[in-house]
Amino acid sequence: MPDNAQESLTAQFEALHTERVRSWDPGKLAKNVDQRRKLVDAFDPGTIVKVGDRIAPFTLIDSDGAALTLEALTAEGPVALVFFRFAGCPACNLALPYYDRQLRPALDAAGIRLVAVSPHLAEKGLGEIKIRHGLGYAVASDRDNALGRRFGITFSRGEIPEGQPTPGWIGELTGTGTAELPQPAVIVIDRDHVVRFVDVSPDWLVRTEAQTVLNAIRALEVRVAA
Repeated sequence: MPDNAQESLTAQFEALHTERVRSWDPGKLAKNVDQRRKLVDAFDPGTIVKVGDRIAPFTLIDSDGAALTLEALTAEGPVALVFFRFAGCPACNLALPYYDRQLRPALDAAGIRLVAVSPHLAEKGLGEIKIRHGLGYAVASDRDNALGRRFGITFSRGEIPEGQPTPGWIGELTGTGTAELPQPAVIVIDRDHVVRFVDVSPDWLVRTEAQTVLNAIRALEVRVAA
């Protein structure tokens, strides 16, 4: 059994938060925690995409600039979309390589494509996170948060994120001129363009474990076989 077989994303986020408790200014930490709490309190699961919804065509832009249509993404099987905030997001830099290690190999074996999705523009350095971690799956831009909005998973906050000096730089990365970002989510869409799995977290330090996705896919396969 490989060393990372029992790797937990939750444990990595807990370690990140513990380090922040140790090293961050208490005021900065309190603001970060309060921002996340407000997002959790405001979250309405009734407004997000649901299992069973049929998805209309969409186009994402690969970090290399190529167009990725829904038709192309599902041409040979389902696609699993992992929504993340932006390439410099500390939590995203834990989550995306974790999914590469813990989720992608099993999805590849099952004929399911994995794609990470962010409003971060390709021409503004989106591909840096793929290069940094040597990710074996596509990283794509959702321009203007178009798909994220359609799925009901975006949020906007004017507060300064992650201790950065100004909030405006997010709008520059995304081209929206706003602080709108997607909530972390994993959404699986089958070849018929029907949603088969949805998990959305309003707290960016809580994200879907790989095993949760794999269990859902295996359960779906059993139902289809039956």
